[in-house]
Amino acid sequence: MRFSTLSLAVLLLATPLAQAQTAPAQVKGAKPSAAPAAAASVPDRVDLDDIRNFSRVYEIVRQAYVEPVDNKTLMKAAISGMLTGLDPHSEYLDKEGLNELNEDTTGQYGGLGIEVLQVDGTLRIIAPIDDTPAARAGIKPGDTIVKIDGKPVETENIDEMFKQLRGDPGSKVTLTILHEKSDKPIDMPLVRERISITSVKVRELERGYAYVRISQFQDDTTPDLEKKLGEFIKKHGQPKGVILDLRSNPGGLLTAAVGVSDDFLNSGTIVTTRGRLQDSNLSFEAHPGDILNGAPMVVLVDNGTASAAEIVSGALKDNRRALIVGRRTFGKGVVQTVLPLDNEHAVKITTARYYTPSGTSIQAEGIKPDIALADLAVNKADSSPVLVSSEADLPNHLANEDSKLGRDIDNDGSAENAKLATQDYALSQALNVLKGLALNRVAPAATTVSTH
Repeated sequence: MRFSTLSLAVLLLATPLAQAQTAPAQVKGAKPSAAPAAAASVPDRVDLDDIRNFSRVYEIVRQAYVEPVDNKTLMKAAISGMLTGLDPHSEYLDKEGLNELNEDTTGQYGGLGIEVLQVDGTLRIIAPIDDTPAARAGIKPGDTIVKIDGKPVETENIDEMFKQLRGDPGSKVTLTILHEKSDKPIDMPLVRERISITSVKVRELERGYAYVRISQFQDDTTPDLEKKLGEFIKKHGQPKGVILDLRSNPGGLLTAAVGVSDDFLNSGTIVTTRGRLQDSNLSFEAHPGDILNGAPMVVLVDNGTASAAEIVSGALKDNRRALIVGRRTFGKGVVQTVLPLDNEHAVKITTARYYTPSGTSIQAEGIKPDIALADLAVNKADSSPVLVSSEADLPNHLANEDSKLGRDIDNDGSAENAKLATQDYALSQALNVLKGLALNRVAPAATTVSTH
């Protein structure tokens, strides 16, 4: 299987080599970490028989393949095969691939707004990006694209089919989607758009409680978060608590993940990376200055929370800064670096594993939530009118002495809770958890009551 960066280089956790050697020093808290013990050096020479076999296969393909294949195409396929055989994330990038990578990290391109993983000859959806054609059509993490414009997606044509997901804004495409828990594919006619993604959104859920949505980690995510959260605090005051929504966030740049984590931490390790190269062994530490001044946090995650989003989740979880609520995350715990070959070609290769502050690798395991939530949708139950629901409904009841203040005793917040729960069950549950944390934080001091 092979990971393909479609919405942005969201699963790429390193900058291009021209920047990679200097970028860590520009990130707050970056410092070299201890390199893993080197294994005894054993010569590993290329076997001449392997070289002969490669040459023979090369010539056989050129001479006997059903259609003519030029040398350039064959060499590109050989290089690509060597890299994709290593892991799902390493790949060969030509000029077109480099342009897409640049578009991805800035969040601007023409397409549908989905992150796709190639698995056993299929196109599996990792996550749709917020406010894109894919998200509005109802595409979900775990869905599979089985056809594009009526043509089945197969192992032989998967690269060609993948490229059709991008295109000029305004052009039309029909995806046949198989939802994760369904056996009936459905057709989804879509129109490609110029995807210009704002990765951070901030709004008030209820008075005193803020909602922060990060859809991916790109170049401007950290300053955008600081700006928008700062504006929110200026307008509404310091929040009692914050929900950080990282559901269906397929990841992004390591630098952005470190910056966002640092915004919510006063101290502690954010993430460490370890690889064979010395430059791959880094430790990122938080600096004093929590933008929320310690207000309680809940992080919402699901099976589409991947890569850089898992770095943030792990940093906040292990530093006991936030509770993680939702479903187990995707489990991508490796770092890729782009190594240029020339101006128009490069290799994106896995160079390190990353570890959460507790020293845990989440590779192929993911992050287990502190509070697990099933993937549910709820509907408001039908109920008959209740004639007597409280003391206030009884005839001749004594009035409350504060009733003249005009309080609405029926407004206990349950209506708002029901509305949110029917719109987003997981978010409503996260808000309830957050309120409990906030109440615990501001619990009044106990008073002594004397009896005589």
